[in-house]
Amino acid sequence: MKFVIQRVVESEVKVEGETLGKIGKGFMVLIGVSNSDTKEIADRMVKKMLGLRIFEDEQGKTNLSLDAVGGSLLLISQFTLYANCKKGNRPSFIEAGAPDMAEEMYEYIISKCKEQVEVVERGRFGADMKVSLVNDGPFTIVLDSEDL
Repeated sequence: MKFVIQRVVESEVKVEGETLGKIGKGFMVLIGVSNSDTKEIADRMVKKMLGLRIFEDEQGKTNLSLDAVGGSLLLISQFTLYANCKKGNRPSFIEAGAPDMAEEMYEYIISKCKEQVEVVERGRFGADMKVSLVNDGPFTIVLDSEDL
């Protein structure tokens, strides 16, 4: 499982011109699921993400978590995080999770985040989404379950 976490001032996702999710200060997270991922892996990833202390405190040090600043989440499914570009110039997505399983994991991650974060917005699994954001910093963290 892979999460690309961007600390944002604001972020929004649209499908066919309709806004599905919109947040202010918080994390916009791209979520990639592989076939070997489990709910236990998702639990570890969510715990790590929500515990990240990457917001600035009064002294300007990155010392505060999402909860400490009252931040929100915008969670976007992104199978292309599992693109394999080793051969040729056309990426292979064979390492990405099968759609039914990946969607189930995405929904599970959303439900786990809602248990701890007041505002959790989302995209639409499998849709052609338009995501906009103002990255704060810029500050981007990549979490890979293979590294946890």
